[in-house]
Amino acid sequence: MSEEQPTAGYLDMDLLRFTTAGSVDDGKSTLIGRLLFDSKAIFEDQLEAMEKSSKSRGDENVNLALLTDGLRSEREQGITIDVAYRYFATPKRKFIIADTPGHIQYTRNMVTGASTANLAILLVDARKGVIEQTCRHAFIANLLRIQHVVVCINKMDLVDWDEGTYNEIIEAFKKFASRLDNIVEVTFIPASALLGDNIVEKSVNMPWYQGPSLLYHLETVYVGADANHVDARMPVQWVIRPHSDKWHDFRGFAGRIASGVFKPGDKVQVLPSGFESSIKAIHTMDGELEEAFPPMSVAVTLDDEIDISRGDMLAKLNNPPELRQDVEAMICWFSSSKKLAGRGKYVLRHTTKEVKAIVTEVKYKVNINTLHKIEDDLIFNHNDIGRISLRTSAPLIADSYKVNRITGSFVLIDELTNETVAAGMII
Repeated sequence: MSEEQPTAGYLDMDLLRFTTAGSVDDGKSTLIGRLLFDSKAIFEDQLEAMEKSSKSRGDENVNLALLTDGLRSEREQGITIDVAYRYFATPKRKFIIADTPGHIQYTRNMVTGASTANLAILLVDARKGVIEQTCRHAFIANLLRIQHVVVCINKMDLVDWDEGTYNEIIEAFKKFASRLDNIVEVTFIPASALLGDNIVEKSVNMPWYQGPSLLYHLETVYVGADANHVDARMPVQWVIRPHSDKWHDFRGFAGRIASGVFKPGDKVQVLPSGFESSIKAIHTMDGELEEAFPPMSVAVTLDDEIDISRGDMLAKLNNPPELRQDVEAMICWFSSSKKLAGRGKYVLRHTTKEVKAIVTEVKYKVNINTLHKIEDDLIFNHNDIGRISLRTSAPLIADSYKVNRITGSFVLIDELTNETVAAGMII
């Protein structure tokens, strides 16, 4: 009994997904290394490997950045290239960190890492202040509807813990952020990732700062209101027919709940067919449930025999999503070998559905440093972000990305090479 309790408690703990972003050498990897090190989330063998690697590089102290820089080329250059995911937990919460690159040529990696995050930590070098890349990362966080942002003003030790510098950076960031519409909460924390000030423990070097340490904020920030609990959506991934004597007549529709809450007895509509029925039961590996909500993976049985297959969607009867063949979207172009232009043809993957799509219009690109629209150069190259119109071969069962991050997002795939060339957010 006593052995099972910690496991059950860990599984029931609240989960926070957050991403880090900042310019090159702002100290993102060091910050995460410090967070894991000071919260006792590093294993002894990892620490030994870091000490050994630091010594071979000639570093004076243990280089905590080596904990997240997993690629050899990252360690050699001292930069982050790919998205590194790290998992850790405190007694209050579980965390998944996406450490994303700062270089402009890795914008697509930041979009990938931030797409599932509840919170973004933007690092600012106290000596440099708010620079173009800070604005770019804030814009991407806003585009991806990350509603909670922590502006971590790092390397305060290099400006003699000066409160004036901290206040100047706050004013500069607020001026830029006033033009963004999705960020709900911005928290400013002065810190030194190298020395550990305000990362896990409050800093004694900055008595003028009365706010929380970074870890305390991560443990206590409330993100429950960000999820869509109103629009009940379940994309069907698989139809379960066991063909066994015990489950002879069983016909379940399996998928992950995208949003809202489903309960037995709820009246639902199957899209795109429009047929209606009621939920008979909600099944999992551990038995039947009284209710299902995101991000649970379940199998639903219905009262009526309806033809349902992969790519269809279950929704509450009184609140269905839109069926749309003409799609307006913001996209981030991923491909370095191919360009996007008008009349381009792609495979569009949305939830569990796959359709063919053609680009009917390229409206504009965004200069992500100034937020200005570029309308005289409409060819999308690697990492470009902008707005396009698409026409699909079959209707998408979709919401706008602003309402629902799962049913409002898609990827574009090149038919010939199977390369994922873009990620999109439906307007």
